[in-house]
Amino acid sequence: MTKLVFVTQTLDPAHGALAQTIDLVHALAVRVDRLVVITRDDRWGQAPANVEVKTFDAPGRASRVLAFERMLASALPGADGALVHMVPTFLVLAAPLAKARGIPLLLWYTHWHASRSLHIATALCDVALSVEVTSFPIQSAKVRGIGHAIDVDEFSATPPAAHDGPVRLLALGRTARWKGLHTLIDAFSSTELAATLEIRGPSLTADERAHRAELVEAAGLDARIRIEPALERVAVPDLLRSVDIVVSPAEPRAGATLDKAVYEAAACARPVVTTNAALQGFLSGLPLELVAPPSDPAALAKVLSEVVLADSITRAAIGAELRRRVVSGHSVGHWADAVVATVREVRSPRGG
Repeated sequence: MTKLVFVTQTLDPAHGALAQTIDLVHALAVRVDRLVVITRDDRWGQAPANVEVKTFDAPGRASRVLAFERMLASALPGADGALVHMVPTFLVLAAPLAKARGIPLLLWYTHWHASRSLHIATALCDVALSVEVTSFPIQSAKVRGIGHAIDVDEFSATPPAAHDGPVRLLALGRTARWKGLHTLIDAFSSTELAATLEIRGPSLTADERAHRAELVEAAGLDARIRIEPALERVAVPDLLRSVDIVVSPAEPRAGATLDKAVYEAAACARPVVTTNAALQGFLSGLPLELVAPPSDPAALAKVLSEVVLADSITRAAIGAELRRRVVSGHSVGHWADAVVATVREVRSPRGG
């Protein structure tokens, strides 16, 4: 493929939620002759040689919209397709220019929130891509599931270090209320497991910061529980490999969400316990039950206890199988191949 335009919010290796975007840029860059990235800001500054980064940050929303349109207009000529990452409004703004040039317009979106702009973007795009069809919150024939984009080399598998101490549990991610961390604390605190629980992640909004304070209070005097700040993304693989079990107690308000942290933990060959029913398929067919009902501390405590009390050989076998599943269907290479194949498929009937 000659040229692809990729539209995203930021290129920032230290961003609490969007650092992975840099993995996407690398994977797409090796599959196209030229990649043009349009982003509000670039705090990375290390794009590959065949990647051109165009920024549109400006004071005030109207100025940013105008800057965005100018950058997009300069990037689209000669493009085989354009992919918008996670922000439906960007696709709505891009649609007139892309459609006037007959350029395929793709949207990548994986979140439970079905905003008005997402409905409009879904109507305007040629294809909507997500982890699975169910992880896109609007039913549409345009939606295709292509897996997550996990760097399986960075998130590699090594056996947990042998230790005689307590089993180590980790919950990783933002302190958003729908992440279910309060339920996790209630569940874990109700047990007498010889285990520790580390909750680690960023608090990016005022409500997330308020909820972090609530989590600290809920943890109370249980010395087994630690609530820690986020690490930079480069440190996350080692963090995952340092624990025995990862917990994702998500409680989406609507629809389905397939948390990237679950797949990163699985790529590191760690068992993942979750309350997210959308992950039932990914976590089924294993020696232990890993899925509990959401918002049910007693049920979550039961599942956690069974996994913690299982022998290390069983947990290792579960981890190995989960890694195999990520490598086969959720690697960043698999994701980028699917993006490029979709652009070619959509463009072909147009004579591209």
